[in-house]
Amino acid sequence: MAGVVEIYSPEGLRVDGRLWNELRHFSCKINTHPGSADGSSYVEQGNTKVICNVSGPAEPRLRSRQLQEKAFTTVKITVAPFSTTERRKQGNSDRRIQELAVTIKRVFDEAILTHLQPRSEIDIDLYVLAQDGGLIQACVNATSLALIDAGIPMYEYVAACTAGAFDRETLLDLNNLEENSLPFLTLATFGASDKLCLLQLETKTQFERLESMMAVAISGSHQIREMMDREVRRHGRRRLEKIK
Repeated sequence: MAGVVEIYSPEGLRVDGRLWNELRHFSCKINTHPGSADGSSYVEQGNTKVICNVSGPAEPRLRSRQLQEKAFTTVKITVAPFSTTERRKQGNSDRRIQELAVTIKRVFDEAILTHLQPRSEIDIDLYVLAQDGGLIQACVNATSLALIDAGIPMYEYVAACTAGAFDRETLLDLNNLEENSLPFLTLATFGASDKLCLLQLETKTQFERLESMMAVAISGSHQIREMMDREVRRHGRRRLEKIK
């Protein structure tokens, strides 16, 4: 019973004081590393922190990446040893990191208008500084912002969020403690629509709960998309003021 109270109290509060439908603190910035990348971003979702640098479109370094019909995208993820309490170094060969990189690549191969940049390469470099749940969603959101900053055309914003099932409630935007205790999913939407470009469920859950979990996660991704859009517009206004 103590574990149950720790996740969700009888008063309807989670361990960090949020209600079931509340997002964690979300903060984002773009053009954070203008000297080292064509596009860059920094995203905080709760205590999860991710930096993304995008380079390109540029001439491919390898001939095998020179596609005649579209651009070739690469995704590299670096996880800082201090990002978790385990203090365990995670290299690029780590299976979990490789799976995450493949997931991000598949999402943005669909989101980017790659046919507009044939015979070119777009490099996406993600740096995980801190992990406290929602790693996939933070990486997706940071990548979306960095691509926009780089001026790479996409169909729409890609915004991601998580949702988990607890008893009769569906919890939005899980932290690490909740992810380790509850079945949850991560999904990403195109813009303000309900069209999904990512749906990942790694734990078992009742089929009847899936629809409510998806609905809550879609609502969260729309909220995140609005905050991302405000930051992009704010940055655009700042750039315009400097030009004037």
